[in-house]
Amino acid sequence: MDGFVLFPMNQTIDLAPGDVYRGYVQVANSADATSDFYYRTSVMPYGVTGEDYTIDLATMSSWTQIVDWVKIDEPTGKIAPNEVKKLWFTIEVPESVPAGGQYFAIGVSADKERASSNGVSINDVYEMASVVYADVAGETIRRGEVMSNAIPGFVASGKPVVSAMVNNSGNIHEKVEVTIEVKNALGGGIVFPLEGEENTFSELVMPETTKYLVRELDAVPALGVFEVTQNITYLGETFYNTKTLIMCPIWFLVLLALLAMTFGATLAAIVKKHRKKKS
Repeated sequence: MDGFVLFPMNQTIDLAPGDVYRGYVQVANSADATSDFYYRTSVMPYGVTGEDYTIDLATMSSWTQIVDWVKIDEPTGKIAPNEVKKLWFTIEVPESVPAGGQYFAIGVSADKERASSNGVSINDVYEMASVVYADVAGETIRRGEVMSNAIPGFVASGKPVVSAMVNNSGNIHEKVEVTIEVKNALGGGIVFPLEGEENTFSELVMPETTKYLVRELDAVPALGVFEVTQNITYLGETFYNTKTLIMCPIWFLVLLALLAMTFGATLAAIVKKHRKKKS
C-alpha cells in the first residue's frame, strides 16, 4: 500500500429533530500507488480532554449521542490507484434529541485482512479521521468568556509566545478568532505578518470546555523592541491587548555586562591615576 488521503479533515453541519441528513467524506488512493487500496471505516465519538485539547475518540458522552444515528453506506471497499471515492453516510436524527452540539468522527484505515487475501502487501496500517461538528436546532445556549489574553514583555531566549485562554460554558461549539500583529517599535515596520501571510487564526471551542491557544512568533528577530497586538474575537466581542516586547538574548546581556565591567574598571583606573597624580 502506498498511502491514502482522507478529506475534508472536518466539516460543520446543521441538523434538526427528525432530520435525515446525507453527507460524505472523500478518500483518495495515491496516484503512484501500485495496487488497490482496501479500506474499512468506523464511526467514533469525538471529544477533547484538558485545556490542550487532547483528542478523545473513545469516550461516549451527552455530546456524542450522534454516533448511534450514523450509518455509512459502504463501510468497507476498495479504491483503485489515482481514484477518489466518496464515502456517503446517513444521519437519522431522532425526534426527541437535545439541542446543541453533537460530535463524531469517521475513521478510515487499511483493511489488512481483505488486502492480504487479495495479494496486497501492507507495511503500515494507520487510521485517519474526519471530524463532523453538528448543530442540532433548538434552545441553543451561547455562553463563554475570554479568560486570558497574554503577551510577554521580555524574552531572553527562544521565540516569543502569545497565548489566550477561552472558556465555553454553552451547549454548542463556538468559533474564536485571534489576530496578531507585530511592529518594530523603533522603526515602525511590520515584522509579522510577512507579506502574503495570514495573521488571523480561528479555532473551534467545544461546549463545556476551556481551550488554551498558543502561537509562537517565529518571524520576530532575537534582538529588538517590538509592539505586539493580539485581538481575540469571541461570542460577538473583541478583546484587545497591545504590549511592548523586548527581545534581548542572553549573549547580548553577557556582552552588556562585560562592557559595563570593562567600563567600570577603566573608569576606576582613571580615577585612581588622577588621584595619584594630584597627590
